[in-house]
Amino acid sequence: MSAQLTVEMQACINTCQSCHAICIETVPHCLSMGGEHAEPAHIGTLLDCADLCITAADFMSRGSPVHPSTCALCADACIRCAEECERLGENDVQMQRCAQLCRQCAESCREMALAEAA
Repeated sequence: MSAQLTVEMQACINTCQSCHAICIETVPHCLSMGGEHAEPAHIGTLLDCADLCITAADFMSRGSPVHPSTCALCADACIRCAEECERLGENDVQMQRCAQLCRQCAESCREMALAEAA
C-alpha cells in the first residue's frame, strides 16, 4: 500500500492541508460575525470541508487505494464551501481567501481523482 508519491500527489496533499487550515481558521471568524455566518449549516459546511481535506491528504500520504474516491468527495465539499463563503462573504477578506483556497483544493482533488481513475 505504500505507493510512491508523485509530485502532483504531494502538491494535492499540500493544497488539502492548506484548505483544512483556512476552513478551521474561518469557523471562529464566522462565529464572531454572527447572523447567517454563524448558522449551523454554514459552520457545518466549513467543518465538512476541513475534515474531508485532511482525510484526503491522509489517504494520499499513506497510498490508500481508495484515495481517488476520497479526493472526489473532498472536491465536492470544497466547491460547496467555496460557494457558501463567496455568497456570505462578498466583502470579507477571510471568507474570500477561504473560498479561493477551497476552489484550488477542489481543482487539485478533482484532477487527482480523475488521474487515478484512468
